[in-house]
Amino acid sequence: MLRHGSGWLSAHPEREEITKRYLKYRRDLSRDALARLTTEEAPDVDVVEVIHDSEEEAVERSLNLNEQRLNTVVAALKSANAKRVLDLGCGEGKLLRALFADRSFEEIAGVDVSHRALQYAQERLRLERLPDRQRDRLRLMHGSLMYRDRRLSGFDAAAVIEVIEHLDQPRLAAFERVLFEFAKPETIVLTTPNVEYNTRFENLPAGKFRHKDHRFEWTRAEFHAWAQAMADRFGYAVRFLPVGPEDSALGAPTQMAVFSHKETQTAQQL
Repeated sequence: MLRHGSGWLSAHPEREEITKRYLKYRRDLSRDALARLTTEEAPDVDVVEVIHDSEEEAVERSLNLNEQRLNTVVAALKSANAKRVLDLGCGEGKLLRALFADRSFEEIAGVDVSHRALQYAQERLRLERLPDRQRDRLRLMHGSLMYRDRRLSGFDAAAVIEVIEHLDQPRLAAFERVLFEFAKPETIVLTTPNVEYNTRFENLPAGKFRHKDHRFEWTRAEFHAWAQAMADRFGYAVRFLPVGPEDSALGAPTQMAVFSHKETQTAQQL
């Protein structure tokens, strides 16, 4: 069980049921296997997630790009009239805090694979100090973005902020289905770095990505092609927005795609 489950089972949303079936409903063995898998695998994941914000922000700090990115995402979600919003790969909760501060968002859920990041998010949001009525607007959920999860369904919108570039091709392909096919929110707001703009960052060596954990960073043409392919495959319309100061030749430092489900668009027009 430990050998076959290493690398994926601890983050799977149905891990308890899978483990019970594999071990023929031996509860004692199931508990021991899950505990050992979580202990063995969680540290590497947590380190990657916690480092993510500080390392990437060090490159982008001169532009105050993180704040611009969050403001643009919130504006896009408000423009879509989203009331129930899902933050996938929420990290330490910076977008969650911005959403929570706006009363137009009635229900907010943050999902991350890192227990440590979720703990930081809870501390950042000071959830334990809030009245029950306010605290009920926000949920933090531990889970992987690689597996279908019923908890992700039924939201008006999903935000995916600086996440996809951390996924290798097989995991990106899995996430595409989790997001566009299974969760299938009416609106998706997704951002990723524009690699063409990297030459403008004085503290970023030539040929290096903004974060050592990035598996890729796309040009504008590559991002547009991927986003349009997702829209065509899963029944969305997509539009693109720049985030941050634009360069006439290089574009903006962050690329944003806003996906709107065509069935929802049609219903609104009618």
